[in-house]
Amino acid sequence: MNKELDPLHILVVDDEQDLRDGSERILTRMGFKVSTAARGDEGLKILEKEPVAIVLLDLKMPGMDGMEVLGHIKKINEDIIVIVITGFATVETAIEAMKKGAYDFIPKPFEPDHLRIVIHRAQEKVQLLQEAKKLEKERQRTLADLDAEKSRTRSIIEALPSGVVVTNTEGTVVLMNPAFLWYLGLDANLKPGKKIEEYINDKGFCKMVRDLSQGGCEKMKEPPSYEFALPDNKFLLAEGQVIANEEKECLGAVVILVDITAMKALDRLKSEFVTKVSHELRSPLSTIHEQLVMVEKTPNNEQYLLSRAREKTQGLISLIGDLLDLSRIESGHIGQEMKPVALDELLKNIVDFIRTQAESRNQTLTLELPDKPLPKITTDHMALETIFGNLIANAIKYTQEGGKILVKAQLVDDNQIRVDVEDNGYGIEARQLDKIFDKFFRVKTDKTRYITGTGLGLS
Repeated sequence: MNKELDPLHILVVDDEQDLRDGSERILTRMGFKVSTAARGDEGLKILEKEPVAIVLLDLKMPGMDGMEVLGHIKKINEDIIVIVITGFATVETAIEAMKKGAYDFIPKPFEPDHLRIVIHRAQEKVQLLQEAKKLEKERQRTLADLDAEKSRTRSIIEALPSGVVVTNTEGTVVLMNPAFLWYLGLDANLKPGKKIEEYINDKGFCKMVRDLSQGGCEKMKEPPSYEFALPDNKFLLAEGQVIANEEKECLGAVVILVDITAMKALDRLKSEFVTKVSHELRSPLSTIHEQLVMVEKTPNNEQYLLSRAREKTQGLISLIGDLLDLSRIESGHIGQEMKPVALDELLKNIVDFIRTQAESRNQTLTLELPDKPLPKITTDHMALETIFGNLIANAIKYTQEGGKILVKAQLVDDNQIRVDVEDNGYGIEARQLDKIFDKFFRVKTDKTRYITGTGLGLS
């Protein structure tokens, strides 16, 4: 017998002492746990207290007869296997008992072998019932696990920042997350269940989704992708994959939408930057070359020409320095050392250092500080020095010769210091003020287009 089912508990309910004792001996030798009862009510009390798998039940007993006991047994546990014992009744009585839930019957008197055969059949029935219950529990647990996994997967998909849409083989949307609706500017309450064309009006995108949904892109080495633009100047990249089962049969497609608007803008900036740097490097290099050629030909004017060459090389050095600073900032390789800094001393040093640039253009560079020393601020000394250095250098660069630049610092309240850099130079139009901190942005007018620079100083 199966060890997982041993020992099965069998209850013998019969008013004949000899039959109870004989059945108990036979069944005990077969390895079963056996209980006996002389009356129906006694047997029911045992059933209410102990788990019993099989009941041998006499139909004719004093008090509560076997049919009535059978009805109570099925109310207690309908899985209990009941074998009715009859010594006087007809076959019709046994059949009636089986209609009410009995599994089998055995007539009196019976031989030990007959009892063993009937009990073995009942035991197999018990094992089948227990196995069926076990399988049902496993099925329910599997279904619960699948539901939980489905719920987790749906939660993950809905939380993804990228848009996700899943279609079946007919191109009908079966799942889409909030990001998909948001990217396409659709109503957040929109439900799946319609063809993909009803959600987005882009033929190329819809064709890719339909091809994927029907398994048309399954043999491609790389998943297909498609870029498209929306009316609000937003650019999206769609990448898809065929959904297939274990038999490699196509079940539909999943498509991911990613916003690449920033990448497109960066590509445009890079293109502009390459053009700008090419021009900015070529012009001073050409000038340096021409100046040096002229130095060779006109030795009496070499000082002026060398000064011009020096200015151009200094411009190139500044350009390369800006590019290196930008590269380090974007890669995160610039560390900051926070410490108390005396702002008035820092401004004095910057103005003194950069004053020669203003004087070379016959400009007046003035620094105004309050009578009392400004309170120290905790910051990165080098970063703050670079910021103010670029501001003042820009004022000098974009102010005509003979112009005026004023650097003024003042204590606004107990915890704020205001620094102004003023000049009477070319200025910036109001419509361009929001761009002054953008990378590579420079004001281009008839007066400023010959001024070299990368547009990185304030970015």
